[in-house]
Amino acid sequence: MKFAFRFWQGISIATVFFLSLPAYAGRLPDFTELVQKTGDAVVNIEAHTETQTPPQMVPVDPFHRKVIPPMPQDRVSIGSGFIISPDGYVLTNRHVVNGATKIIVRLPDHREMEARLVGADEPSDIALLKLDATGLPSLKMGDSNKLQIGEWVMAIGSPLSFEHSVTKGIVSAKGRSMRGQQYVPYIQTDVPINRGNSGGPLINMDGEVVGINTLILSNTGGYMGLSFSIPIEVAASVAEQLKTNGKVKRGLLGVGIEPVTQKMADYLQMKTPQGALVNHVSKGSAAEKAGIKVQDVILSVDGEPVGSANDLPPLVGSKPPGSKVALVVYRDGRETTLTATLDALDGTVAANGKSVSPENLGFSVANVDEAIRSQAGISGGVVVTRVTDPQIQRSGLRQGDIILKVGKQPVKNTRQFGREIRRLAAKEPLVLLIQRQGANRFIVIER
Repeated sequence: MKFAFRFWQGISIATVFFLSLPAYAGRLPDFTELVQKTGDAVVNIEAHTETQTPPQMVPVDPFHRKVIPPMPQDRVSIGSGFIISPDGYVLTNRHVVNGATKIIVRLPDHREMEARLVGADEPSDIALLKLDATGLPSLKMGDSNKLQIGEWVMAIGSPLSFEHSVTKGIVSAKGRSMRGQQYVPYIQTDVPINRGNSGGPLINMDGEVVGINTLILSNTGGYMGLSFSIPIEVAASVAEQLKTNGKVKRGLLGVGIEPVTQKMADYLQMKTPQGALVNHVSKGSAAEKAGIKVQDVILSVDGEPVGSANDLPPLVGSKPPGSKVALVVYRDGRETTLTATLDALDGTVAANGKSVSPENLGFSVANVDEAIRSQAGISGGVVVTRVTDPQIQRSGLRQGDIILKVGKQPVKNTRQFGREIRRLAAKEPLVLLIQRQGANRFIVIER
């Protein structure tokens, strides 16, 4: 009898559980209409890159070997993208098409078109493509600022080459920062994302694209519940600049910052540890001209709160150079408002002459700050601020390298660097002596 009671008790509990499932399931969102509404504007991208196989030694007989010369090879990578206008503009990630010699876009109706790369932006990892077509389906832009934590979102892409795969999840967090990507406040979700999803859209329940699926964090190389997307406002701004100017310009304040710790907040008599703590102000920068000082805490930019140090770079970077911004700064126990006119952070000549890329070298440089010179024990040099050419990247030059010499000539500043570059013959290799992490090395760049 005791056994019988437990058996029927288990049946009754199971019955209650299963009877309650339809009511619970009814509260889950239905993604079918959403897929039908948005799916036609999501595309598959094939990026073809020409490479060469290394030379090989093949034995002909026991005493002779034959050298097989390098052979051309077509390397294909797969990604995703989405159409943002009926006249054929497509958004995707830069890393999907970086270095590609041919880009093929495949539409859901199985049409294939060769795309033209309008432009790409490394700091945001955004690329804009153009198809020679009209009347194409396109996605409507949403507002990622209105996303709520826990809100349902959907992704469409080509994970592991399975085209037009649909996955869903919720928004886990907003404003996430990633190392090396300080200008993007990422949207974190638990939407399953894998290789091939890069460049695809993150879509809200209104059928609006709110982000571009870009990366995952994983110990295995596969999805582990952490997916990150670029907010659509960042992508749209970059796309418009690429379309109009072929490059992206960002505002530059000219400060070094760090998080406000609890101990620092106590020392500064702040109620809570928030904002961006200024630990360096570049000489002649917009920050210096605005009156910002070391140990100031920047709390907001044009009314947008700076919750932590990670919030400041994307807020400033989203402003065009030359624009005036209102900065609320905490200093000596009280808040004050300062106005700064932003400098330029781009790959050409900046407004203050700090960043320069002479002769379209594929990288830009700036003068080395006096504090860095003193720390590195050097009297001159220029620092690499950005590398845009894949060939330059393959040569080994990195952002942050300090160039000490061009050929045999020492360089003290960007003006002298540009002068030495112009003295080189058109096809003469560029030989640089650089310093990286305290060690010197030579880099040779074929032109």
